[in-house]
Amino acid sequence: MNVLTRRQREIYNYLLDNADSFNCPPSLDELCMRLGMASRGSLYKHIMALINAGLVEPFTGNKQAGIRLVSETFDGEVGSEGLPYVGAIAAGKPIEALETLSYMNVPDALKTNKPCYVLQVKGESMIDAGIYDGDWVVIEQRDYAKNGEIVVALIENSEATLKYIEQTPEKILLLPANTSMSAFTYHPDQVQIQGVLVGQMRSYR
Repeated sequence: MNVLTRRQREIYNYLLDNADSFNCPPSLDELCMRLGMASRGSLYKHIMALINAGLVEPFTGNKQAGIRLVSETFDGEVGSEGLPYVGAIAAGKPIEALETLSYMNVPDALKTNKPCYVLQVKGESMIDAGIYDGDWVVIEQRDYAKNGEIVVALIENSEATLKYIEQTPEKILLLPANTSMSAFTYHPDQVQIQGVLVGQMRSYR
């Protein structure tokens, strides 16, 4: 299993989200400009980590010519390896999440036709919604949600949690599905939605 830094995941997600906007595989100089990075050398190190992880490849074998995704079309899966599995998500007190990257096969019925990823649940704050410690959840990757949806919420760019969401212009409530636990209240600037729950899996072994 390859471990990616948060910045490497951001670069990889940028390539995924903007694949259609490139007329040809982007060069390091073009990526530096688009990502707002001043150091080409720093970007090169991140790209090499993505190459070593098997997520991107140098175009025509020349790292200076351009970089492209290993899977040139992305529909929620990477090649035949399944959905990205990106670590643990807290259903309780927020904990670090999205720190690892491998792949997991997921039935079509549990995902959408938009980019999705898989997280494993840690904690019991969502048990009244039928989501238990150790379950895997399938998340549609997007930065918005309707009130009442179950979301992956990134708090102050450092911790992530799985909760129901209620939003107003003044505050965001992250609500557990466990009567013994209280809601978390944040200013909108403190919370970034990273996806919405669309599927769930469980092992009984």
